[in-house]
Amino acid sequence: MSDAAQTHWERVYTTRPSTQVSWYQGEPGRSLAMFAAAGVAPTASVIDVGGGASLLVDRLLDQGYGQISVLDVSSQALAAAKARLGGRGDSVAWLVEDITNWSPPPRAFDLWHDRAVFHFLVEDVHRQAYLRALNQGLRVGGHLILATFALSGPERCSGLPVQRYSPETLQAVLGGGFQRLDASFETHITPSGVAQDFVWCLFRKTAD
Repeated sequence: MSDAAQTHWERVYTTRPSTQVSWYQGEPGRSLAMFAAAGVAPTASVIDVGGGASLLVDRLLDQGYGQISVLDVSSQALAAAKARLGGRGDSVAWLVEDITNWSPPPRAFDLWHDRAVFHFLVEDVHRQAYLRALNQGLRVGGHLILATFALSGPERCSGLPVQRYSPETLQAVLGGGFQRLDASFETHITPSGVAQDFVWCLFRKTAD
C-alpha cells in the first residue's frame, strides 16, 4: 500500500461516523460463527486485521478472549474502537500498521481474522506482502478466517477498486499450505441500503 492509501482511510474515518461506513455491522455474527467453527479457545492469541472500529473486539472480550490484537492502517479507526471500549480495551494490543509493510512476531497467532481487507489488494506485490505477513504471524495448525467480496460483489468500494474472489480462487492465492475447512456466502446490507455479496472462508494452516 502507499501513503496515499493510508491518507484515504484516515480521511474516511474522520469524515464519517464509524456506524456509517459501508462495511459497518451492528453485530459481527458471521465472524463469531466462524470463530466457533474453528474451535478456538478464549486462551488463544487472535488478531483482527483491518479491524478498525468493528464491534468484533467487543464481542470477543465478552466471550473472555484475553489475547486480542486489532490491526488497522487508520489510527482514527482504532481510536474510535478504544474510545467505545474505555477501560475494557486496555488488554487489547492496538496496532496502527499497514499490513503490507508489517512484520508480525513469528508464529504469534492462533487465529487470523480478516473481513474486507484482502480484497483491496489489487496489485500482486501487495497480495504477496500480505501473504508473507500471514505466513509469518500465523502458527502451523492455526486458523484463518478470510472474507472478501464474492464474484457477484461490487467492483469498487469506498472509491477504490477491489479484487473479487470465489472459495476456489482464495484457495489458489493462499496455496497448498492452507486447507479450506468451510466456505459460505453472505449478502451484507450497508448502512445506506446497498447489497454487497461476500464470500467467507475458514482455513487451517497446515505448513509454512
